[in-house]
Amino acid sequence: MSRSGIVGLQVIAALLFAFAGIAEGQETPPAMVAAAAKEGKVVWYTSVDVKVAEAVAKAFRTEYPNIEIDVERAGSERVFQRINQEYQSAIRNVDVVNSSDASHFIFWKQQKWLGSHTPPDVKRFPAQFRDPEGYFATWRATLSVMGYNTKLVDAKDAPAGYADLLDPKWKGKLVKSHPGYSGTSLTGTYAIVKLLGWDYLEKLSKQGVQQLQSTTATPKSIASGERLVMVDGNEYNMFIEIDAKSPVKIIYPKEGTPFVTSPSAIFAEAPHPNAARVLENFLFTAKIQQLTVNEGGTRSVHPDVKDPPGRTPLSAIKILTDDPVAMLPQIADIKKRYTALFGN
Repeated sequence: MSRSGIVGLQVIAALLFAFAGIAEGQETPPAMVAAAAKEGKVVWYTSVDVKVAEAVAKAFRTEYPNIEIDVERAGSERVFQRINQEYQSAIRNVDVVNSSDASHFIFWKQQKWLGSHTPPDVKRFPAQFRDPEGYFATWRATLSVMGYNTKLVDAKDAPAGYADLLDPKWKGKLVKSHPGYSGTSLTGTYAIVKLLGWDYLEKLSKQGVQQLQSTTATPKSIASGERLVMVDGNEYNMFIEIDAKSPVKIIYPKEGTPFVTSPSAIFAEAPHPNAARVLENFLFTAKIQQLTVNEGGTRSVHPDVKDPPGRTPLSAIKILTDDPVAMLPQIADIKKRYTALFGN
């Protein structure tokens, strides 16, 4: 065979390999990156803290300078509402989504809106953190923790768990996030209801609790001294405050701490399908998983990622695991009953 013939076969083989990579949607071959560059951008809806989202976006732009990334950050329940409204109006804007409410992904899968795609790193994740059909996987996780201001509350007087928050001395001094906005709050509130019942939340509502939307906002409230004790907040936002030398301390409730998984997925009708797969693969790499852990304080289920020194290991914390399948049919009722007690 002539040299030109051999080269021709090599080119064909390379193209077939690249096409197979795109069809399977698992790897990130050069052909996919080139196709993504032609699409020009990827649109990422996420509920992760703004600081973390910006760090991830910066890393993506460095890795893929020819693919712009548009970040749309909001609370999980707002992300959910926006996507549902867009799809009901035949608007296809989002490529990749991350939400702290894992039940959203079950709903979207039921609607057949998600595209099946398993990033290479996800294949090594424990089975409970990835959809068996490849529609979504846990990109990050956090704990819904309690906390307090160390300048305004002595350690010996700090509450140790949820039951302690009913003490009259905390009236008018508590802050809590809203499950109507925050997926972490919804998951955490559901865990509290399962554990302690609605009677507990009814009693808590009489404690003059400051109501904020997001679990990213409640740590700021106690850091500033606006409120003394936090009923719930993202553990990773507490790490951010601690790193910034804010006078706050985390409380892992003695009754158990809600563990909140936060999946990621691509949409079957993503307007930038190749860029969506490039971003999804990128999000699950050990490099980015470690970045979110180090800079954002999230938890990762990636086998190669390590918690920073000094961080309390999950093995030392009593965990209340999330159950998105059981929570999904109860979401509307949780939001309604909670709002009736605490307001909007």
